[in-house]
Amino acid sequence: MAKKSKRENIWLECKQCGHRNYRTSISTAEGVPKIELKKFCSNERAHTVHKIRRK
Repeated sequence: MAKKSKRENIWLECKQCGHRNYRTSISTAEGVPKIELKKFCSNERAHTVHKIRRK
């Protein structure tokens, strides 16, 4: 029997326009961290702050 993964797939959503631009997985062994990253938003055409958004 396969082990259950302790990783969760999440989306990174732009704070300004609300588009979900990136998808990644994070470790949830110690709870979900609060992550805010500056990533490129193709809608805004600029680097903006992106935060975690679950589907």
